[in-house]
Amino acid sequence: DGDGPAALSVVLHKPMGIVSAQPEPGQTPAARLLTRAALVGESPTIPDRDTRLAPLGRLDMDSRGLLLLSDDGVLAKAIIGPESDLEKEYLVRVTGKITPEKIARLCHGLVMDGRQLKPAKVSVVEGQQLRFILKEGRNRQIRRMCELVGRHVMDLVRVRIGSLQLGDLAEGKWRVLTPDDRAALIRG
Repeated sequence: DGDGPAALSVVLHKPMGIVSAQPEPGQTPAARLLTRAALVGESPTIPDRDTRLAPLGRLDMDSRGLLLLSDDGVLAKAIIGPESDLEKEYLVRVTGKITPEKIARLCHGLVMDGRQLKPAKVSVVEGQQLRFILKEGRNRQIRRMCELVGRHVMDLVRVRIGSLQLGDLAEGKWRVLTPDDRAALIRG
C-alpha cells in the first residue's frame, strides 16, 4: 500500500515464561511486553494490541534473551529465510559433567528427526556453562541436542543474532532496532 506506517523492528530481552509468538490461553506473548515503561531509548511508536510484530527466530517459553520482533519482510528474510546463514549465539547451562567427547558430539554428527544437523560451534565457557553458535534453529534444538548427549539444559539465553548483540539490555526491556543494526543484519 505504501502509505502505511514504516516497518517497526524491536529488540527485546525476553524473560522466561513468555512465548515468542502465538500464545495458548493463559500465556503471555512477547509483544505484550513492548510497553512505554519497558522501552530503553526512543521509539517512533509504542506497539499496541493491533501491532502485528512477528518473532524473527523463535525463543522457547523456557528460554530467555535476544528476541527480534518485526513487521519488516526484508529483515525477516535475512534472518529466518531459507538462504539465511546468520549465526545465533546462546549461553547454555547444563547438568552433569561436560567431557570433550560430549562437546565433539554436539559440534558434529547429531541427527535429529532423521536429519543430520548442520555443524555447530560448541565450547565450554566455564563449569557447566556452554556457548552454542548455530546457523539453524530447529524446534527446541539446543535442548534436544543436550538430551542426545545425556545432559539437561537448566538455563538458555540467546545473546546474539548475526551482528546484533543482546548487550546490557535488561530482562523484560526493549529498544528499537537502529538503521545500522538493520543494515548489518541484512548484509549478514
